[in-house]
Amino acid sequence: MAETREDVARALAAHRRKQTVQAVLIHAALIAACLICVYPLLRMVSVSLRPGDRLISTDLSLLPAGATAASYLSVFKQTNFLLWLWNSLVITCVTSFIGVSLAATGGYAFSRFKFPGDKLGLTLLLGTQMIPAGMLLLPLFLMIMRLGLINTYLGMIVAYSVTSLPFSIWILKGYYDTIPRSLEEAALVDGTSRFGAFYRIVLPLSTPALSIAFLFNFTQAWNEYLVARVVLCDAQRYTWTLGLFELQGQYLTQWGMFAAGSFMVTVPVLLIFLYSSKWLISGLTLGGVKG
Repeated sequence: MAETREDVARALAAHRRKQTVQAVLIHAALIAACLICVYPLLRMVSVSLRPGDRLISTDLSLLPAGATAASYLSVFKQTNFLLWLWNSLVITCVTSFIGVSLAATGGYAFSRFKFPGDKLGLTLLLGTQMIPAGMLLLPLFLMIMRLGLINTYLGMIVAYSVTSLPFSIWILKGYYDTIPRSLEEAALVDGTSRFGAFYRIVLPLSTPALSIAFLFNFTQAWNEYLVARVVLCDAQRYTWTLGLFELQGQYLTQWGMFAAGSFMVTVPVLLIFLYSSKWLISGLTLGGVKG
């Protein structure tokens, strides 16, 4: 009996050591992944603070010697940085609002109604996500040109909305499927309309999925370059991606201003992500069922 207890104790100790080793390895891998993700951003900040346009330096410190904010001031004084930001903000916000609105109703239709071609439609939507963005450039340009929307905000909004819509529909359709139909049926029995049930019951419970769809639309439109390069030709309508690219010359690139501008355009995305992160959790649907 004593040997049996010793064997059990040794087995438990070995199990604890195995769990400890696994936890250490997992945390080490996560820390390494975080460092790899954060390192480019830190180096970008370091380059933006260097005096002059020094891109390569033997100094590995994140805060370089003689650090200065001159590059940040130069971006505002010597370029149309605020105009580029404003153009990007208008296009991105309108695109995100339209994209989420269309995806919310489209995903609901695919989730709740049966109609001819519904499965084929979902398959085609998924198939569009497997096509490289570069292959869609020419069809998008022809479509926008025929609509007479070249060099306009509306042309950019149309292009961004149609490219990000399939992924958003799939996200919301999958989330709607997890929401019990009994909640909507109870609302219908109480006298509300189908749209009322969708607006008052389904949408509030879908806040996490709507947040993800909004973030996807926002980041896609905010960081996009190829479509903007083709559609926009007037410098007064440049987005920040086109504007910062103008800082790259054939023989000389203003790396300090380029890094400073690149860092500043990441701030809106970080703020939106931090603000919406509280909704990026699961469990709201389960809470609605239990209530």
